[in-house]
Amino acid sequence: MNVSELSLVIFSIAAQMSVGAFLVLGGVHFFASRYAGVEEADRLSDWALLAIGPVMVIGLIVSILHLGNPINAPRAITNLGTSWLSREILFGLLFAGAGFLFALMQWRKIGSPTLRNIVALVAAVLGIALVFSMAMVYYTLPSVPAWSSLATPITFFTTTLLLGALAISAAFVAGYSRLRSRNDPALEKQREILRITLRWMALLSIGLLGILFIIQPLYMAWLGVSGPTAGQSLSLLIEEHGALFALRLLLLFLGAGLFSLFMYQLARSSQNFRLVSTLAYAAFLLVLVGELIGRYLFYASFARIGPL
Repeated sequence: MNVSELSLVIFSIAAQMSVGAFLVLGGVHFFASRYAGVEEADRLSDWALLAIGPVMVIGLIVSILHLGNPINAPRAITNLGTSWLSREILFGLLFAGAGFLFALMQWRKIGSPTLRNIVALVAAVLGIALVFSMAMVYYTLPSVPAWSSLATPITFFTTTLLLGALAISAAFVAGYSRLRSRNDPALEKQREILRITLRWMALLSIGLLGILFIIQPLYMAWLGVSGPTAGQSLSLLIEEHGALFALRLLLLFLGAGLFSLFMYQLARSSQNFRLVSTLAYAAFLLVLVGELIGRYLFYASFARIGPL
């Protein structure tokens, strides 16, 4: 894999994880504020905001490598009317900007809660538009059958939510550990919110894993009956990269399936924090590596109809 392809892998995963984390965090904050009040919801979620911004910024910086010459970056958004790539870059910049603005307002408590919620909603819509644009860049390439498939937008959005849920779970655990080290007076209430949140995140992860495991065999079967070029992509996945393909499925099963199931069971009690924390970190890392491998395989399956 050359530097250009590697930058695409890192950027796409980082961007989708950032969007997913932002969406999941917004959902958790909404329900936590109604369960325990806005102050406790802020205490839970403000720390997690630290994990979203840097990841998105790193992804945007890495994506510049794909342009070859960074001077070409402004030109990449000049074809918004016809190019999904231009829209992807624009929505990426807008999402990063809106997300940073919301984080600043949230940390400094600038403006009313309603105003901050409006900014967060705008950032969330921009994030969804970013992931949709990323998927359409590949879905609208009929000359590459392996990419021009409904599996592309479905898996992009599934990856977005899966990585987002597990990243936020790990961030919440880290934030709670910080409260424990400071003997924060709100520790007991935060532990109860965390316990409920982790169980829901585990269920969400298991459900998303089920979607991926349904889509994958259907996608491969479709490749097998969609002509010689699609068959070539299938051959690349199974024969040339078969070991990586199997490793990715194993990592996803362990992280989003088995570890999330254990996390769901153990989070019923507030006495297993250390073990639950380990499971949350491990599940996130396993799935992150699995999705990085999956995105590498996505680009490695490239086979084009006609001359290059």
